Amino acid sequence: MPRSTTPGAPLLLFARNFLRHPRMLGSVIPSSHFLIDSLLAPVDWERARVLVEYGPGVGGITAEVLRRMHPEARLVAIETNPDFVHYLRRSIPDPRLTILHDSAVHAQALLARLGHARADYVISGVPFSTMPAELRESILTATHEILAPEGRFLVYQFSSRVLADLRRTFGRVARRFQPFNVLPAQLFFCEPNETRTPLAARAIADDERLPPAA
Repeated sequence: MPRSTTPGAPLLLFARNFLRHPRMLGSVIPSSHFLIDSLLAPVDWERARVLVEYGPGVGGITAEVLRRMHPEARLVAIETNPDFVHYLRRSIPDPRLTILHDSAVHAQALLARLGHARADYVISGVPFSTMPAELRESILTATHEILAPEGRFLVYQFSSRVLADLRRTFGRVARRFQPFNVLPAQLFFCEPNETRTPLAARAIADDERLPPAA
């Protein structure tokens, strides 16, 4: 269980870092429980054994993943902000959680170092639309490489600008909208494409639901 912290400390930490690095966070406050529930809806918690989170921030999604996931599962959280890394390591001492101060670009090498060949789910709220195109492409490619064949990439954003990149990289992309968040969020549920070429990629319509998790 997470250790108790000073009331309001996560919000203050998140807001302070938003003011310092607004392009890295995208929102001044952490994700709402409405967004978290919508984002995690496709996860098959009984099957999932390796989960990865990009940009966990103050751990709102992290804590909920740990609450739901299997006792034998592992969560790898990759965070570039040292303030968040320090906070997470101090406040969430769950042995199933590994917090890495690194970039999602290195996800494949980081997982291999931990003895994991693939991830069942990758969860991300990093603002792809505000990062350089080359970095965005590198992260998406690395994510595709680490996903298991039946894995999924679960993404939330505050704009839909990354959708074209997701469709180029992944075989199937479903889109949802969650209004009950600050800011209202776009959700994208992506499945890996074996060949990962634009001609082979088949994007499903925005209103089409992904098949239930196996």
